[in-house]
Amino acid sequence: MAVIDTRRRPLGSLRVSVTDRCNLRCAYCMPERDYVWLPRAEVLTFEEIALVVDAFKALGVRRVRLTGGEPLLRRDLPRLVAQLAAPGDLSDLALTTNGVLLAEQARDLRAAGLHRVTVSLDTLQPERFRALTRFDRLGRVFEGLEAAAREGFSPIKIDAVIVRGLNDDEVIPLLEYGRRLGGEVRFIEYMDVGGATRWSEEKVVSRAQILEAIVRRFGAVVPLPRDGPAPAERFELPDGTVFGIIASMTAPFCGACDRSRLTADGIWYRCLYASAGTDLRALVRSGASAGDLASVIAESWRARADRGAEERLSRLERPLLPADVLRADPHLEMHTRGG
Repeated sequence: MAVIDTRRRPLGSLRVSVTDRCNLRCAYCMPERDYVWLPRAEVLTFEEIALVVDAFKALGVRRVRLTGGEPLLRRDLPRLVAQLAAPGDLSDLALTTNGVLLAEQARDLRAAGLHRVTVSLDTLQPERFRALTRFDRLGRVFEGLEAAAREGFSPIKIDAVIVRGLNDDEVIPLLEYGRRLGGEVRFIEYMDVGGATRWSEEKVVSRAQILEAIVRRFGAVVPLPRDGPAPAERFELPDGTVFGIIASMTAPFCGACDRSRLTADGIWYRCLYASAGTDLRALVRSGASAGDLASVIAESWRARADRGAEERLSRLERPLLPADVLRADPHLEMHTRGG
């Protein structure tokens, strides 16, 4: 049963944050010194997450992505993967991770039924990685990527946020690394969402500039058909290597967006830029069934008119939210609502 919003967009995919905690402090996501964390008692249990996902599946959702924070910090995550995968009715069950803990968990995740892995990797240089994340763990990320490849995750997606003056000189090395690994690199424009308190328009490396650098090095690229409502434009190099660009800032894809986000404590957001969401945890803990939840979700989605990125494009003069506002409401943080 497809549920359509006011702009004729179906409810098709769900990003589920399993924790707001992270073991890195990437400068474009978590640049501040201190953060307010969600109370542990309010974080959904695996059984509660599975119930909520059942409600979304009843409305036609067949693509679920587990996110964080860093999702591999959540204890026994393969158990949740197994719960979600067991019915066999998801066409795509994926995970986005920074890769630091992936080497130890790749085999169990694969055995539990995880379909795909996306690893965030913004630099190949150890010193730069340390400066960007405040931790010396690049080697562990490489080990995680190699473990995922050995376990048969294919294709492995590698997400790289490109920031001017920080890593914009690594577009080609990252693309070549992905080619050697057999992965698909996706370059992401630097966004001003949530914790990007030091964002400025001058730091954005645009889709056009990324493509220009790649064409200059490899020659003409061939655009590939869109993968449904997926956010990445995909291209093919002359040798067959495929890469993507997510141009959230300069070419927003609001018109085809079918995704929504569930925070670790059960707040459901229909847009990454939304200032408020729906508290599904309260419904779950008051005894609501999957059918009850589905009714609330369907009603909210049908009323959805969000186009946050398109609206933001017209007012790019400063970061969207200052640090004091984020401290007052941690749900506004990108690492809390799963990116």
